[in-house]
Amino acid sequence: MAGCLWPCVTGVVAGSGAGHRKGGLFRSKPRTPPEVVQHVVELVTYILEHKQEGSGGGKRDTKLEHRMTELSKSIKEMKVILYGNGEEDPCDQACKQLTKEFFKKNVDLFRQLVVCLPHLDLETQKDVTQVIANLQRQKVDSRLVASEYLEANSDLLDILMSRYENMDIAIHYSTLLRYCIRHQVAARYIMESQHFRSLFDYIQFPDFNIQSDVFKTFKELMTRHKSTVAEFFSKNYDWFFAEFNSKLILSASNYFIRRQAIQLLRDILLERSNAAVMARYVSSKEHLIILMNLLRDQSKAIQVEAFHVFKEKPSEITCILHANRNKLLRFLKDFSCVDKEDKKFEADKARVISEILTLAMKSSS
Repeated sequence: MAGCLWPCVTGVVAGSGAGHRKGGLFRSKPRTPPEVVQHVVELVTYILEHKQEGSGGGKRDTKLEHRMTELSKSIKEMKVILYGNGEEDPCDQACKQLTKEFFKKNVDLFRQLVVCLPHLDLETQKDVTQVIANLQRQKVDSRLVASEYLEANSDLLDILMSRYENMDIAIHYSTLLRYCIRHQVAARYIMESQHFRSLFDYIQFPDFNIQSDVFKTFKELMTRHKSTVAEFFSKNYDWFFAEFNSKLILSASNYFIRRQAIQLLRDILLERSNAAVMARYVSSKEHLIILMNLLRDQSKAIQVEAFHVFKEKPSEITCILHANRNKLLRFLKDFSCVDKEDKKFEADKARVISEILTLAMKSSS
């Protein structure tokens, strides 16, 4: 491939410096992808062993510091292989070699990097996250190697889920988890695990950045893999919506979380594969009361989001609407969107009013 920097493909000589090996008297070549992986494995192994042993009475460990620096450089080397260097595009064959080596059973570098992540500086943590994220989508012989790896090493997903409690590094673990659940096998495992329930609590964390990041992961789980989500609801409907309503809609003090939760509720209910969920949810008097109370929320934006859920009702709840028709008509008459020029909103509101009036006429005939 033209422009490829890596000797595994072309043997082209690159510049000297960190991450390169000697290749002649005055030249040096970059390490091959397998060599880069092996070097990172050696560095991470050393770092983990010596971090666990401690620094020996507070003395400065220069060898450890040197290897930490080397690891940062080597992770950047991986990043260049996968993303290119800004001037050259990444080389497909080099990416494949790196992917194969990274996920080898006897290497298990993914796990080592996850464990080592708290010991790294912020810049290297970001680089590790980007490297692992890229490797999740790399294919070798039309196979998603990362998906096969996660299926065989599902306990790694447990480790990622449990790291939310470390607030200093939670966002990096959450990002890694989000890339993992792009694989259906990983998403299914998490949704079936006890860790999934803990997401409702993690979303309540006082740190807004962690709150929003956890919710992003939660939304990814509930919307990406349609068949897995539908299967999940067939077994977990009751407890899920009990938690969802109580922790994300009714008692959530954070405006952002409440609004995002209502938007997610709409996405879940309007997804075709969740038709049974929609019918069951809006047929519940308890859920209808929740939606009606949201229509009276102090926040206009919350009201609008609730209205978009409310307008998509099935026939099962028309009797409940009929019983409350006078209150609803009075409310809807004065109900307006934040954007006064939102024609679609006004059309939706007119449709709902018309349907409620139709119910009233049918009852009096």
